[in-house]
Amino acid sequence: MFKRIALFVATNLAVIVLLTCVCRVLGIDQWAAQRGMGLGGLIVFASVFGMGGAFISLAISKWTAKMSTGAKVITEPRNESERWLLDTVRRHAEKAGIGMPEVAVYDAPEMNAFATGMSRNNALVAVSTGLLQQMDREQVSAVLGHEIGHVANGDMVTLTLIQGVLNTLVIVLARIVGRVVDSWMSGGRERDGEGGIGYFVVVMILQVVFGLFASLIVMWFSRWREFRADAAGAQLAGRASMISALQRLSANHGDNTLPQTIQAFGISGHLATGVKRLFMSHPPIEERIAALQAAR
Repeated sequence: MFKRIALFVATNLAVIVLLTCVCRVLGIDQWAAQRGMGLGGLIVFASVFGMGGAFISLAISKWTAKMSTGAKVITEPRNESERWLLDTVRRHAEKAGIGMPEVAVYDAPEMNAFATGMSRNNALVAVSTGLLQQMDREQVSAVLGHEIGHVANGDMVTLTLIQGVLNTLVIVLARIVGRVVDSWMSGGRERDGEGGIGYFVVVMILQVVFGLFASLIVMWFSRWREFRADAAGAQLAGRASMISALQRLSANHGDNTLPQTIQAFGISGHLATGVKRLFMSHPPIEERIAALQAAR
């Protein structure tokens, strides 16, 4: 778990450092400061980067998922199993009132599945070979219903909006605090441009720190949406089948070979305890089962 947190921090640090360096090299911060950009202007500037990056990631999410997992989209079923898979997804999609998503299979030993895409009518649902081999059809149907639930609930778009808003807040707050700290370090003297090296360093550090706090909110929403998707899977495939599928998933023991960029979209997530649970993208399976049982 600590390795995954370290990877998360390192990845965000790299992105944030790159963003800050680009702004500095291109003179964007200096250009804004020289023109007396107020809070409103700063928010617009931050939104371009914060929201823009999040929606670009969403726009290419299907392509990224296919490339990173090696998922093969089923265009023409080659056997009865693939035909059943397409028919089941189509039936769930029609019942949920969404367009037929692309259906794909990717090679992975653990039982897992994910959904992604730009909108409710432009999505991808993929299942692992391990899931198809280790679950019966009622359980697979429930997993597919869970993923269709994510699409029908608009979870990908909502998560992108939340991430974009938080990215914007992180950029704005880091620069506001950075200016305060830089002013204090300079003894209250006014500087030309965006500030000195103190401002530059403080902004980079604060973007990482604030980004970690923002990730806690994103992970909370990710856990909450799993409960909603489980409820959707129970509605589409039957409560007993959804509970049975979750019980079977517990045999994964937290294994997840999905790339870091799409792990939060899988039906099965990593296990953790204590404070580390705050960084989990999925709630414990026993809690998900209990929620379904309590909803009777």
